[in-house]
Amino acid sequence: MEVVISSPLILNLLIISLIWSLPWKGVAMWTAAKHSQKNWFIAILILNTLGILEIIYLFRFAKKRMTLQDLQFWKAKA
Repeated sequence: MEVVISSPLILNLLIISLIWSLPWKGVAMWTAAKHSQKNWFIAILILNTLGILEIIYLFRFAKKRMTLQDLQFWKAKA
């Protein structure tokens, strides 16, 4: 079965959603594995929510919650 994406808009939306969700999914899965949270790891692996579930997990339910300062990795720490 061949899937053809004929609309440039759909292709662009697909690429943008991949660029947005893959880093969030990677960080969330890594954090869940690091803290031995198997249920979260499986949920994040299976469900594709365009980063929403991953962000909720990282900022609310992870054993060590992420903060907005954690996202500012480019700033020098004193």
